[in-house]
Parts: sequence; structure tokens; C-alpha cells
Amino acid sequence: MRLLALDTATENCSAALQIGEQLLERQLETPRGHAEHLLPMIDALLVEAGLSLGALDALAFGRGPGSFTGVRLAASVAQGLAFGAGLGVVAVSDLRAVAQRALGLEHSVERVLVCNDARMGEVYWALYARQGALAEPESPERVGAPGALGSEWRGACGAGRGFTAYPQLAAHTGVTVPAGWEQLLPSAREVLQLAVPEVRAGRLLAPEEAVPVYVRDTVAQPPAP
Repeated sequence: MRLLALDTATENCSAALQIGEQLLERQLETPRGHAEHLLPMIDALLVEAGLSLGALDALAFGRGPGSFTGVRLAASVAQGLAFGAGLGVVAVSDLRAVAQRALGLEHSVERVLVCNDARMGEVYWALYARQGALAEPESPERVGAPGALGSEWRGACGAGRGFTAYPQLAAHTGVTVPAGWEQLLPSAREVLQLAVPEVRAGRLLAPEEAVPVYVRDTVAQPPAP
């Protein structure tokens, strides 16, 4: 399989390329400027692999939730590249990508509550469980104030920068946050891992269906108290 993945939903701008068993990747954590870095990353991966875009089997991208600008960038680049090369697309949740990263770090963990910083006093969150080698959703993706999350997550581990932005969140939800997991961000590597089964099953989107998922409906004003 030859699969390209990209993600710009958070501070981590990244691209990854799988050719058979070989994995190549580029990533850079930066608060802005993803548009300047993403296409050069993709070009560098294709040059390193000696491939053209049209030689790929599919393209995957992190579809959010995350930064509105970053999520739109990933979707628009995925659309443009897929249209130009005649490729199908896989859209992958960025919350699920964080869960996938966490489960890959500790194989004894079975459930992960992912909380990403949504700014504006809120977090994006969802619960995931290990099924084989993949993180599978056990709850819908939601956005809300940290205090809106209940304590029914006890026994799960926490991951994502929502736990850094709101240090009281771990105690409030009753989850355990392993060392360093409060700093985890999604990356194209996990987007790629989660996209592989979809490509193998032929569950591909047409380029025009590669759209962002914001979860939050508006950023025009802060949420009402």
C-alpha cells in the first residue's frame, strides 16, 4: 500500500507516507505558518520515496476537530491533491488520532479519554477503547466547558492538551493521565494508521467529500455562561 497522510488541526503540522512496510514522516510543532510548511513536507516525502502523487493508492487527512484554520487547511490541501491525482480520500478524527497515539505508547491501557484544548474556555473530547490495534470510539465527539464532563470515565486514562490547559480536568473526570500524555497532539502517523483499514476495505471518499469536522458550530463569540 502507498498512502499519504497529513494533519494540521493543532500546533503539530505533519505529513507521513507509507510504502509497503516503510514509513516516512515529517513534522513540526509551531503555533502558526502550517500553510508554509505542509506542501514542502509532502514534496520532500515523495522525493525521498521516489514517487509521484499519482502513484499513491489514497490520501488521508486529519479532519478535526481542532483549529478552524488548521482543519480547513488540511481539508483543502487533501481535496486539491486528490482532485489533481485522481485519488480517493480518508477523513480521520484528530481526537481518535490522539487516542491511537496514546494506546501505542502503553499497551496495557484499554480506554482513553481524549481532551484537546478548544480555546474559549472549552475542550474537545471523546472516549476511545482499544479494539485490536486500533482506537475505536465509545462516545460521540463533543465540545464543552471542562466542568461539563462527568466522572463516569473512572478507570480510563486521559490524553491530550486539554489536560494541560485545564489542570483540574483529570481530578474532575477521575481519569489517570500518564506522564507526558497531557502533551500529546495528533500527527499524520496516527492518521495514516487509522486510515489503512479504510483503504483496504475500499471505504474512500471522493475529493469533494473531504470536508472538515468542526464540532463547534461558531467561533464568532465566546460561549454563553
